[in-house]
Amino acid sequence: MVERSDYNGKPILVLRRSEDDKFPFSFGINKAKLILENLEEIKKFVAENTQE
Repeated sequence: MVERSDYNGKPILVLRRSEDDKFPFSFGINKAKLILENLEEIKKFVAENTQE
């Protein structure tokens, strides 16, 4: 689940595994840009550390 919200008047994205998720992952525009700049490395990290 993805929702848009704000924190101290600044836009953030909130990622939740479910509606009941007690610990959602939230970030603003600067972290979103950082994630996009490093998306391939993040994908590589997930692939290398995911057990099937």
